[in-house]
Amino acid sequence: MTGGNVLRLDPNGTDVHGEGRLLRSGGPAGLVELPGGVRAWAVADAATLRKLLTDPRVSKDPRAHWAAYREGRIDEEWPLWIWVSVRNMFTTYGADHRRLRTLVSKAFTARQAAAMRPDVEQITAGLLDRLERSGADGAPVDLREEFAYPLPVEVICRLFGVPADRRSALRSVVDTIFDTTVTAARAQANALELYELMRGLVAGKTANPGDDLTSALIAARAEDASRLDADELTDTLILMLTAGHETTVNLLDHAVTALLTHPDQLAAVLRGEHTWAAVIEETLRWQAPVPYLPLRYAVEDIALDDGTVIGRGEPILAAYAAAGRDPAEHGVTADEFDVSRAEKHHLAFGHGVHFCMGAPLARLEAAVALPALFARFPGLRLAVDPAELTTVPSFLSNGHAVIPALLGSTA
Repeated sequence: MTGGNVLRLDPNGTDVHGEGRLLRSGGPAGLVELPGGVRAWAVADAATLRKLLTDPRVSKDPRAHWAAYREGRIDEEWPLWIWVSVRNMFTTYGADHRRLRTLVSKAFTARQAAAMRPDVEQITAGLLDRLERSGADGAPVDLREEFAYPLPVEVICRLFGVPADRRSALRSVVDTIFDTTVTAARAQANALELYELMRGLVAGKTANPGDDLTSALIAARAEDASRLDADELTDTLILMLTAGHETTVNLLDHAVTALLTHPDQLAAVLRGEHTWAAVIEETLRWQAPVPYLPLRYAVEDIALDDGTVIGRGEPILAAYAAAGRDPAEHGVTADEFDVSRAEKHHLAFGHGVHFCMGAPLARLEAAVALPALFARFPGLRLAVDPAELTTVPSFLSNGHAVIPALLGSTA
């Protein structure tokens, strides 16, 4: 791989937007170094990224199209191995991708998401009640831990029928998958724990099926094994139960903190001058929940507009956070949160055939949870200076470690 300077990405993800500015200044794509010394082409230019995400010469299948993977230079010792080694719609190409996506896509349509509204409203109400009890004495509460995180987890666990006694373990392994500071040994141990958890879920649902997506996938495989083999079943569950809630957790996290740190805009929203949908889309643009997403691969040499060539078999990293703040699309105020912005288009949910099928559900959860939170606690405010908020240790997950807040008056 040849190019200019190589930017070593910070595993802690402490300044993904600063990295984004550096990447954009170097052209449509630049070389970056991932943990383990692996290099990839990071695409931070929004227009270029949009093109590549729909280019048939770009694959997500490392077994077929990543030279280093096929040649054994990438193996279990790589800390991000699980991100590329799983066999599900996230790491497939062409007909295989269509086959696997079809199996679960019907459950994530806008219509099906709307059918989940009563569940989302019930879960949200329960969380707000719990928050009120936690902050009854005036002590700070953690809005990430007690609100932004549990809502999407509960929703996705209900969808897939994850028993209550397995949810704590699920959270632990998901957090570790997104923690890009862990060692290769810790990542491997976590992967083993994750597979044990998923196989246990499959075994339980095989013996006692229910009205959930796990049981539906098992039934589809029993009906026709050519549609979904055993490994694909397990890895599909891994995809849906891990990436399936992380995006929404960070969407809620940043929407809440954005409004608390922009009180004039919050007041305008509460007056009805701007919609909650506008808040959601501007949050997704301004703070992409997943800043970078590994990996895609060039099926053949791809020449970009500036003459840069991504060689056949070379990996590509989608830089969603940088693309969301591209001044070429959002002007000189691209770094600012502004719910009144006329154009809020973004790539936070991806683009093309790999567009996140959970997007309608994520938007629904935010559309229910955000107005309910601010209606219940009109005096809500941060308990610390915004500069004191720290990020989770990851360049693949864009969220805060904690969001200390004071509830104030209760409606």
